[in-house]
Amino acid sequence: MITRAAPEPDISFPVIDVQAITKVYPGPPLVTALHPTWVRIHTGDQLAIVGASGSGKSTLLAILGTLDDPSAGTVQVNGQDLSALSDTHRSAIRAATIGFVFQQFHLLPTISAAENVATGLLYTGVPRKERYERAVQALEAVSLGHRLRHRPGELSGGEQQRVAIARSLVREPAVLFADEPTGALDSTTGESIVTLLTEIAAAGTAVVMVTHDAELAGRFTRRLHLSDGRIIGRHPTEPDLDRQQPLPPSTRAEDAQ
Repeated sequence: MITRAAPEPDISFPVIDVQAITKVYPGPPLVTALHPTWVRIHTGDQLAIVGASGSGKSTLLAILGTLDDPSAGTVQVNGQDLSALSDTHRSAIRAATIGFVFQQFHLLPTISAAENVATGLLYTGVPRKERYERAVQALEAVSLGHRLRHRPGELSGGEQQRVAIARSLVREPAVLFADEPTGALDSTTGESIVTLLTEIAAAGTAVVMVTHDAELAGRFTRRLHLSDGRIIGRHPTEPDLDRQQPLPPSTRAEDAQ
């Protein structure tokens, strides 16, 4: 259970704001993976990006998470336009602001859960003792305080994903991106991971989850539905963004349900 107090979301100043971003891969033929897209992420947001394979959701996540550059458009993090910054400065902003969780856990098999989480603080200047203490706190926050010394092979799939989430949270990012975080888990365990992610958002860290599962996406308060590189539905509606990026009329009523 995540228990720290949740700050009030600052709806006037997004943590991440992307405007008219596109992604085009050179050909021949040219492939447009993402058509002009507008998205804003605020403190404490729960945002699910849902769509079938090939819909552009992973491309959008990579750009939102500053792992990839758009072909056009702007990406701002805390009001800073990343295109105006050096690679070193952009990497520093990513390290300080953004965390990632993936379908595969990427845990080191020969060290304990606490030591795995502590690796999230390597190269930050945090002393070794403090790294371990903060790792313990992060594991306790995801209800794994009783599994500190267990290695990944001694943990269930759901427990391994919780370790991976704790490793991302130990730096206290403003935004946590989760790319198909339940894809390698059974349905019951997947539900528990989604519940944990909503608790993390309620405590103040924005959570952006990419999924093909519309039912899991429905657990989040905000949803974007992608198809063929376009946003075809927003829930709830965002009139100012919709004016920039009109949705197909056939999808508006469906997404409002």
